[in-house]
Amino acid sequence: MTDNRVGIVGGGRVARIILGGWRRAGYTVSGVVASDTDAGALERLRAEFPTVTCTHDNRLAAAQPIVLLGLHPPAFPGVLDEIRACLKSDAVFVSLAPKWTMSRICGALGGFDRLARVIPNAPSVATAGYNPVSFSERLPQADRARVLSLLSPLGACPEVPESSLEAYAIVAAMGPTYLWPQLYQLIELAEEFGMSAQAARDAVAAMTHGTVRAMSESGLTPQEVMDLIPVKPLAAFEPTIRQTYADTLRALHQKLTP
Repeated sequence: MTDNRVGIVGGGRVARIILGGWRRAGYTVSGVVASDTDAGALERLRAEFPTVTCTHDNRLAAAQPIVLLGLHPPAFPGVLDEIRACLKSDAVFVSLAPKWTMSRICGALGGFDRLARVIPNAPSVATAGYNPVSFSERLPQADRARVLSLLSPLGACPEVPESSLEAYAIVAAMGPTYLWPQLYQLIELAEEFGMSAQAARDAVAAMTHGTVRAMSESGLTPQEVMDLIPVKPLAAFEPTIRQTYADTLRALHQKLTP
């Protein structure tokens, strides 16, 4: 078996999403060591994934052949300083966060440049993710393939320019948070209107899939797609919704962009 042992520094949501996706896909990893300073996060991870070795020591996770850093950017300086001496010379280090460029990570790791960056998204837990990845120029093709072998069971993993990763973070990684409240509200209303819970979920899921396919496969322009349905009950609110998206997400992109 290929040695695809993984260390995950950070045992929170991203770790659970990735581990859950691998389990759902039936993907076997040689071994996983996950670390976190939060005892509660480790306990939850241990309960959900009993085969994962959980530890408070980030250095143990960082000593694995492939290291995933699943922390928020503000935690990077302290953790990178803590683990840089533990990285093996032939390891691959993968950041799962926006804002910190590979150049900046390399500097914080004392020149270690066997790097990749991924912007993961939550549907990976259902093997339906969209996880764009960028590689450092110095990372050999064989090692890039090792990273892609970990990502592909989770869904699509296109290789993209590093300069676009922050845009993917806002559009793809955070995108479900813009849509889920609306979709769950539709399910709730469908049940209120007399549909069973299962019928409501099925109808909203099918509608969502079909909506996206109409956008990408119909060959129609955006205006033509939106004109397919003549009755638009929420049309009066659309300018406000669009402006909210524009104002909020432009400001966030500016904040995240290195």
